[in-house]
Amino acid sequence: MKEKEGFFVDYQELFRKKEAYSRCRESIPEFTTFTFDQAFEIEYTHNSTAIEGNTLSLMETKVLLEDGISIGGKALREIYEAVNHRKAFRYVKECIGKGMPLDEGKVKDIHALLMENIQVGGVYRDVQVYISGAQHMPPPPPLMYRQVKDFYADLSWKGKELNPVELAAWTHAEFVKIHPFTDGNGRTSRLIMNYQLMAEGFPPVSIAKEDRLEYFKALEAYAVEGDLQPFAELVAGLVDRQMERYIELSGPQQERDQSPTLQ
Repeated sequence: MKEKEGFFVDYQELFRKKEAYSRCRESIPEFTTFTFDQAFEIEYTHNSTAIEGNTLSLMETKVLLEDGISIGGKALREIYEAVNHRKAFRYVKECIGKGMPLDEGKVKDIHALLMENIQVGGVYRDVQVYISGAQHMPPPPPLMYRQVKDFYADLSWKGKELNPVELAAWTHAEFVKIHPFTDGNGRTSRLIMNYQLMAEGFPPVSIAKEDRLEYFKALEAYAVEGDLQPFAELVAGLVDRQMERYIELSGPQQERDQSPTLQ
């Protein structure tokens, strides 16, 4: 259990809920799971692109991805961002299904998919970049190259130091702090966070665009102060709620009775 200013995340309870989630997911009718996952995919794509400034509404994202209808009056870049995000998320799920661990090649593939028809993807930046409104400035290219190599080297041993949810949070926070690409770092970071969660049997999560201020503040706490706890708590809360949604789909009260809720 970790505690700070009266708020705590009991990770043991979260892991017990994961067991209930795994049992419930097996009992949910296949079509129900398919439609629920499809709805999440659209919601996740909308939120992740909207956080970065994409103006497609949730309904417009649904019409584009589910019905295949182009949205008039929108820039082509915004259309590609949504289409590419779904493609990259499906690639992540495919890799998880094959039991493939996250590594540099996967991250570059994810970024390349996100950048299709927008710019060349999967290539690290060779220029300095700045983040508007942030206290933290990403490292210049020579330092960035060293930090990104350290990031991949740390992926394995960090799993011995952190629990799976904290590891997923660290993967996102550390990668976006390094900011190795000229564009698409946020979307890539959220995808590799979900990669880590799904690899450990947790459901993927979506950070609502309405919560982006809290999200950015938590990431800033890590980038400036090295404090992962605010962001890890945010991710743990999202994981808890997403598992609860699946448990509710299964129906039986006994599963809910075995499912603790984070306080």
